[in-house]
Amino acid sequence: MKIREVIVVEGINDARHLQSFMDVDTISVSGLGISEEVIALIRETNEKRGVIVFCDPDHAGEVIRARINQKIPGLKNAFIDKKDARTSKKVGVEHAPKEKILAALENVVTYKENSAEFSENDMLELGLVGDRRLRAKVSAYYHLGCPNAKTMRKRLNMLGIKKEELKKTICRIS
Repeated sequence: MKIREVIVVEGINDARHLQSFMDVDTISVSGLGISEEVIALIRETNEKRGVIVFCDPDHAGEVIRARINQKIPGLKNAFIDKKDARTSKKVGVEHAPKEKILAALENVVTYKENSAEFSENDMLELGLVGDRRLRAKVSAYYHLGCPNAKTMRKRLNMLGIKKEELKKTICRIS
């Protein structure tokens, strides 16, 4: 399988894992210390081939993803559930099975800028605060990973999801 876009990952082991079963070019950001040179490379690569940000489903991965998306708006993002990317001691893309990675790459999302449809109060009214199972269902439907309520609100806003659409989705999947 050949991937047209370049996939941005956290480390070299993530890159090696992806390259073990598909034809893909990667950029490794080497963890939280993303340099301006790497940001410039990602920006230039996005203009020429497109980029998919595919970070680990942990706190560090979320920080890295947020930094990259803040500096380069409009990137595609792939998410994998934490339960699908872990060993007994570690969490990361490098530990995820091939089929879960391919599913994540088939369901990339692109964030929109300056969208603020949902407030914290909306999330509470919709039952997404304090209900991990409902958040998991909504996350699976929109391919958002497994975020907490605050991160889910941010991702829904960045995707440009409307309240009415989300209400209908919740009714369908509940």
